[in-house]
Amino acid sequence: MNTIIVVLTCMLLCFSILPLIRNDYWVFRVFDYPRLQKLFLSTLVFLLLFVYYDGSSIWLYTLAGLLLVNICYLLWLIWPFTILSAKQVLKATDRNPANRLSIMIANIFQDNKNSRGCLTQIARVNPDILVLLETNSRWDLETRELEYNYPYHCRVPLENTYGLLLYSKLELTDTHVEYLVEEEIPSIHTKVTLRNGKQVQLFAVHPTPPTPNENVRSTERDKELLLIADLAHESELPVIVAGDLNDVAWSHTTELFLKMSGLLDPRRGRGFFNSFHANYFFVRFPLDHAFISPHFKLNAIKRLRNCGSDHFPIYLSVQLDETAVYEQQPLAVDADDIEEAEEKKEKI
Repeated sequence: MNTIIVVLTCMLLCFSILPLIRNDYWVFRVFDYPRLQKLFLSTLVFLLLFVYYDGSSIWLYTLAGLLLVNICYLLWLIWPFTILSAKQVLKATDRNPANRLSIMIANIFQDNKNSRGCLTQIARVNPDILVLLETNSRWDLETRELEYNYPYHCRVPLENTYGLLLYSKLELTDTHVEYLVEEEIPSIHTKVTLRNGKQVQLFAVHPTPPTPNENVRSTERDKELLLIADLAHESELPVIVAGDLNDVAWSHTTELFLKMSGLLDPRRGRGFFNSFHANYFFVRFPLDHAFISPHFKLNAIKRLRNCGSDHFPIYLSVQLDETAVYEQQPLAVDADDIEEAEEKKEKI
């Protein structure tokens, strides 16, 4: 038992140290994801140490000290996303339907056959804007009935699991599809006209993850996110970036994205809203996101019921507020952040 505890302690420490190495290779980046799981396992091994370890007291307190440091470090990383932390996006206090916008983000899993269940859920949730990810030509055909309630749309069905379908009840203008980094990985850029006539810039994105069977490095994902961050920062309109970013809310790259874009994360101070993997309780991460500019306040954010996909859909309702930009602050950016972002964008 002593050997098992020592090995588990060393593994957990390595899993926390690897993401600190600023290398794009997937082995380093993949351990950004399971911070909640690492926290749970570190706490469990810490308790087992005092119950089952019968080696020397020096080793006992050394292992306990290392595990305690790891637990505190992981708590510090996830703290901003707990309900005990300050909310980055404030709650809207007045009801103004003309200023409101709701969006549903659903990675439907390309091989999922339950299109009817997905359509039923969309009808029940009734969002203003719908972003469907991993949509191929079959999903495009099976969801065409959405046109009756969503007259504005941009469809980019693909067979490579990176197809996008964007449907909107609100008018879309200046809509175009961009392939910012990879030739077969699209993003949709459009302006949404709210019921009060004001416009909002929307980016729907789904970059590739750093995995051995796709891109062995996070270089492509990081570059696309930072290019979107630049567009968001330069926009004169309020901005929403929505989609499956294939990155967790607490990663270094997501934090860099928020700093460079000036956007806010409505999760902060409210919870994790883990969206993937829907079928495995212990292996869940917040991969599906909606980041918003400081012009908005929040009406609601929630995780929806799964309809046959490996992702839970995410629902967000926000509201333009004239005072919001004075009450909400994006993350501060410094010279090191700017230098790192430029280096990442120059890769490939």
